[in-house]
Amino acid sequence: MPNKKMAPSTGLRWLWVALIILMIDRITKYLALQYLPPYAEVPIVNHFNLTLAYNKGAAFSFLDSASGWQIWMFGVIAFLVSMGLFVWLSRISSRQRWLCIALAFIIGGALGNLSDRLLYGHVIDFLDFYAMNWHWPSFNIADSAICMGAVMLFIDAL
Repeated sequence: MPNKKMAPSTGLRWLWVALIILMIDRITKYLALQYLPPYAEVPIVNHFNLTLAYNKGAAFSFLDSASGWQIWMFGVIAFLVSMGLFVWLSRISSRQRWLCIALAFIIGGALGNLSDRLLYGHVIDFLDFYAMNWHWPSFNIADSAICMGAVMLFIDAL
């Protein structure tokens, strides 16, 4: 029997992680839109509220008050970054689990926020952490996945 070499498995096998991130992000944003009043704090536990907010800008509301061009700019950036990470994922071995999951987290988060920009013209945020009177900017599951993926990439690089 001839010895057939199997093609190496690429990191694309880990795209299911990005899909799960995207699904959880979409579901939680849908629930936030259905059940939370805009900009009203709904206390959950000490130092954590649910607060529905809309962000036309980027992280920490950067450029939120610009005239609208930023929505398209950040949408294009999210798309290009996702495609670049997709290509990177296709070129690495699926055995590099940590790196594959990190890239999938970032892809899932970027696509989650991109879908908001395309559907609503802004990103839906609802997680509100605070200490005394200082509130972190509201964020969402997609933002969390992007941050976790970035930290994982940093650790992988070490």
